[in-house]
Amino acid sequence: MPGDVDADVLVVGGGPVGLAAAIEARLAGLSVLVLEPRPGPVDKACGEGLMPGALDALARLGVDPEGHVLAGIAYVGGSRRVEHRFAGGVGRGVRRTVLHAALAQRALELGVERVPGRATSVRQDAHGVVVGGLRGRHVLACDGLHSTVRRLVGLDQPARRAHGGDRRRFGMRRHFRVAPWGDLVEVHWASHAEAYVTPVSDGLVGVAVLGGARTGLDDTIAELPELAERLAGAQPDGSVRGAGPLRQQSRARTAGRVLLVGDASGYVDALTGEGLRVGFAQAAAAVAHLDDPSGYERAWTRATRDYRVLTSGLVAAATSPARGAILPAAAALPRVFGAIVERLAR
Repeated sequence: MPGDVDADVLVVGGGPVGLAAAIEARLAGLSVLVLEPRPGPVDKACGEGLMPGALDALARLGVDPEGHVLAGIAYVGGSRRVEHRFAGGVGRGVRRTVLHAALAQRALELGVERVPGRATSVRQDAHGVVVGGLRGRHVLACDGLHSTVRRLVGLDQPARRAHGGDRRRFGMRRHFRVAPWGDLVEVHWASHAEAYVTPVSDGLVGVAVLGGARTGLDDTIAELPELAERLAGAQPDGSVRGAGPLRQQSRARTAGRVLLVGDASGYVDALTGEGLRVGFAQAAAAVAHLDDPSGYERAWTRATRDYRVLTSGLVAAATSPARGAILPAAAALPRVFGAIVERLAR
């Protein structure tokens, strides 16, 4: 290894976005180490729907995970249903562990090495950064919603609670052994939460629920007669997994030679299902701007703008008295609904 570093790029966090960042760096001809304590494919609470743009990003990295075709998005509630099918290609429902394994295999093929360990301190100088006993010329912090690196470098910014109560949102997910009944991601609107149904294989669907701290997955399903009927008698596959609070903020995306990528850089909500697509775009931008922090800040802003604006607006409506008007508005304005879906799917 040239110089006094173990690798050109040290990636902290070996989840999907971290592995995508490692692959991007290797494709750019850089040496890479991934600092990650967990040895195998890691499961987590997420909707598992890859939008067409996310699939395109994976294909560019040489990754093609198995899953179930996703042709669009449907909002469902009571007697109302509004759906939009993607105009520019299809997405794919992919179980989180399957996606993780596919990215890990591609990273291995390219010579990426995983080093077991955690980020307990960050020390940097003009030529490199030391994390977990490893020294890299640059560090990409891809360590998730509650990023340790973000806190250690002073970029953590606790989200403010909305006036009038705790509106923090949390997510839960469980798989059910049942044949998918369609090729759309269905978003079922309950009074207090949303349930996202994503087919991930011919005999398995994932159900993710987003809502407040007291939201329960089973209680939400029980409030949705159509979904409850679909799942009646279906055997759960695995336990309920949770995540949150979902909204996370950072003061900036860079601190010297440390760049925040993916959820570590800030997160709004999972309501629009754009976390991975946006995370992959950030990974590409970070590798392209390793020596240009201000350039990465600008690229990060461009890559996340639509997600932040549209998701923030929808979450504000979903956590306000206007919540009940979201589905009727989507049904009354299908072209607007379709335009929003297309903007987020690309």
